[in-house]
Amino acid sequence: MAENVYADGSTAPGAIRIRRATAEDAEAVTRVFLDSRAAAMPYLPRVHSDADTLAWITHVVLPTSTAVWVAEEAGGALLGFAVLAGDDELDHLYLRPGSLRQGIGSRLLAEVRGAVDGPLNLYVFQRNAAARAFYERHGFTAVAFDDGARNEEMEPDVLYRWVAGEGSPVESVRGG
Repeated sequence: MAENVYADGSTAPGAIRIRRATAEDAEAVTRVFLDSRAAAMPYLPRVHSDADTLAWITHVVLPTSTAVWVAEEAGGALLGFAVLAGDDELDHLYLRPGSLRQGIGSRLLAEVRGAVDGPLNLYVFQRNAAARAFYERHGFTAVAFDDGARNEEMEPDVLYRWVAGEGSPVESVRGG
């Protein structure tokens, strides 16, 4: 884990650190989740209220996930988070809208990769071109396409897989 490791290797003000999330992070994680989805995916239906989303983050995501990491500025402002579910699923990786393209998502992804022993899987909405490009740049390969029946937004998604040290693409399977 990269706790107390900053983006430039220093402890200077304004530096970013990655640490394990605590229960006290629930409100900030929820805000990042809601703001990020609204900015990056305005086409998604809102299927839960903000209060229900906070309850889900507080009572499900934080206490039952394998691990949750947060990225924060030296002053404590939360910039993003990543969630590992089970042994092999990146369940969430979200950044505050103003925190994109600063290497924060890559650092959070590195934490998740470091915590798994085998392949890492994740789902991304098919229309989320920016997220798909991010994961593909990081060596993930699309392995299955779904019609949206598996998620509550009913939005077609893609299953991606990353395998450590694998040089060739994973065979793509089309379904749905």
